Amino acid sequence: MTTSLTDWGDVHPTHRYAAEVATGMRECCEMEIRACKRHLDDLKRQATEDFPYVFDESRADRVFDWFEKCCRHVRGVFSGQLIELLPWQKFDLGCVYGWVHMETGQRRFRKAFHLRARGNVKSTEMSGLALYGMCADAIYPPGDPSKRQFEHSPEVDCAAVDKGQAKRVWGDAREMGLKSPEISKRLRIKRGYIEHETRGGLLKPLSKDTKNKDSGAPCLVVIDEYHAHPTSEILDVSYSGFGKRLQSLMQIISTAGKDAENSPCKKEYDILRKMMRGETPMQDTYFVMIRELDDGDDPHDESLWPKPNPVLQEDNAYSEELRKQIRTEHDEAYSSGDPDKIREWLIKRVNRWQADSENKFMAGIMDKWKALAVSREAFLALVRGLDVWCGLDLSKRIDLTGDGFVFKLPDGRYAVTAHGFMPEETAKKHEHTDRVPYRSWAADGWCTLTEGAVTDYRFIKTHIHDQEISEKWKIVEIDYDPYNATHFAQELEAEGYQLVEIRQGVQTLSEPTKFFRELVLTGNIVHDGSPLLTWCLSNAVELIDNNGNIKLSKKHKDDSQRIDLIAAIINALARAMLDTGPKKSRYETEDVRAI
Repeated sequence: MTTSLTDWGDVHPTHRYAAEVATGMRECCEMEIRACKRHLDDLKRQATEDFPYVFDESRADRVFDWFEKCCRHVRGVFSGQLIELLPWQKFDLGCVYGWVHMETGQRRFRKAFHLRARGNVKSTEMSGLALYGMCADAIYPPGDPSKRQFEHSPEVDCAAVDKGQAKRVWGDAREMGLKSPEISKRLRIKRGYIEHETRGGLLKPLSKDTKNKDSGAPCLVVIDEYHAHPTSEILDVSYSGFGKRLQSLMQIISTAGKDAENSPCKKEYDILRKMMRGETPMQDTYFVMIRELDDGDDPHDESLWPKPNPVLQEDNAYSEELRKQIRTEHDEAYSSGDPDKIREWLIKRVNRWQADSENKFMAGIMDKWKALAVSREAFLALVRGLDVWCGLDLSKRIDLTGDGFVFKLPDGRYAVTAHGFMPEETAKKHEHTDRVPYRSWAADGWCTLTEGAVTDYRFIKTHIHDQEISEKWKIVEIDYDPYNATHFAQELEAEGYQLVEIRQGVQTLSEPTKFFRELVLTGNIVHDGSPLLTWCLSNAVELIDNNGNIKLSKKHKDDSQRIDLIAAIINALARAMLDTGPKKSRYETEDVRAI
């Protein structure tokens, strides 16, 4: 199939929108421009050996007709009226549903990631698609609707972070089905379930509380507000059910969010932006549409608001009301001076990711930290035989505890690594409360799960000793937080180690804490990429006194976002930074054979 973009009357709405964006006729962000150019480039290479897909206009038109002839608005001033798709929606839907395999007709895209600001009809769109998955989604060879096949016993999951949100998504679809005569005659819609009249199946809510999450064979999974998901569990479990159907599809939809360092949605977002920029290989079966303000855009400039709010591209009553609401919230947030309100506006209205706390220690520079990592093998080769300061942060015996190691490299840089310890019996529980994979990290050697229900400090002592012997490190001293450590410190001292107590006030910790951040900012620190250390670092909040002194803390004492490993490193750095110059390792000054 060839497409002429000059004959506008014959151009499919999907292609027309792509051309308008690609040629600058619409105000769009970088990621949307790249998505449109990707579509146009794919049209040029379709039905080739390297790209066995074609754009089937009938498949795209089928989903357009579903919305505009069957689906009705369920709330607001348009309630009860048939939905009229906007040009940008026809692009998104056309791409996801129009691209198919050139021989089988199976849908090309298995995943679709949609990121746009609040108020841009996410719920309406996903509700209509959930119902489409139950009633009308079909497969047939390109251009031959006469051979159309529907899924027997279709399964559609409306997935969200918790039961309440999942039921809300499901409830919107239920309400839309009830208000649409064309849909309600196809479905059996009850208070607690939705099934097809003749083909069975089920449209159901799905959350972390759902039992037997991994027992289905979904045709369609809608992941709602992915930014709010603390882990990728729902996405991963749902995706693992693919393969039982011919063209299962996952629609991931969200705004930006908080907790930009730990969010699985933010991680997915970062990966996909690199892919769209050509920094990583393109995944041909993953559709990506990220609508946001670009880096450097002024969030106060109303002319740029259509970038994250595609509804504002159109001139209608709804777009006018949405613009007024965004402007009102903007003025209220910035006139209040309340950082929380400002962050909320930036997240929800212009789709900018924010740290979940204004005083995060590493806010804005976690990417710099991650870029300073080297492989574990390279790290060990770099520090082998060097002097090292060992820091200890001993928490409650049922929680995470850690030792940290700080080296001064010959070139003036610092190198740091750390190791965690946790009771094996409580690791599974902590995986749920802390939302991180302790057991997987233990299998990879980043932490040790000690036997029983409490941490056995003998494992820490063994770890310190083994590092010194196997890696030929010379431990200058062990610098420890005295809390919970008096007896353990005495045992270490009895074994010949030099022990230094590090008081935990800002007077002691402020300088090494500030120095650590300075090392990251200047690129004068290297680490081994420990995901556990990086997680602890991303959790750290800084407490500031009236004199500008700082120390690290969790948000509150019972918080599950732990910081123990970075606390151990700061204890060691407090002493290492005072050292007047690099000392030669005893392996350089003594006969190695005599050691």
